[in-house]
Amino acid sequence: MEIVVKGRNVEVPDHFKQLVTEKLNRHVEKFNTKVTHIDVELHHEPNRRQQNQCQSVQITCRSKGPVIRAESSAKDFTAAFEAASDKLAGRLRKLADRRRVHRGRRTPISVGQATAASAETESMPVDPFREDIDPFDGLVEEHLPGKIVREKDHGGEPMTVDDALFHMELVGHDFYLFHDKESGKPSVVYRRKGFDYGILRLQM
Repeated sequence: MEIVVKGRNVEVPDHFKQLVTEKLNRHVEKFNTKVTHIDVELHHEPNRRQQNQCQSVQITCRSKGPVIRAESSAKDFTAAFEAASDKLAGRLRKLADRRRVHRGRRTPISVGQATAASAETESMPVDPFREDIDPFDGLVEEHLPGKIVREKDHGGEPMTVDDALFHMELVGHDFYLFHDKESGKPSVVYRRKGFDYGILRLQM
């Protein structure tokens, strides 16, 4: 399995890459997933008003199956990574549980039913570094706002609404673009207040 750690507007120290690699390898081995590649991206937000959430970490796991993603922000990259790692572990567990259900005789419940029973808890670990030492000091670059900084290609494989909801939960987004297998239309499922969902379809 390949793990790539990179930064946007920040240089990533070697000791941080080692921390990330060791912990993510443990997660993948624990849940026996078929992950083949993991991207870890660090981003620094220069806005001083967001000082307590200025460092964000996004983890993206890729395999032959669905993409699993987790993201979190904190005042330092280590705390952000630990929080994102906890989210990722929950989603890897959810994927492993779903595979076990499909292999057995029990009919799998829908994502809407499963997520209505419990909400994902957020955790913020204690900063392992001293407050007067910043391991990323001098490595962060300034950048100007108002620019497109990321582009992504999205696969168009037809799927059911329930599968789209499941994929949305795995990447941790509030919406998910997909090709509806039943209607044949480009569609978007999205999260509403509470544990309800909505769906938008594009009229061709």
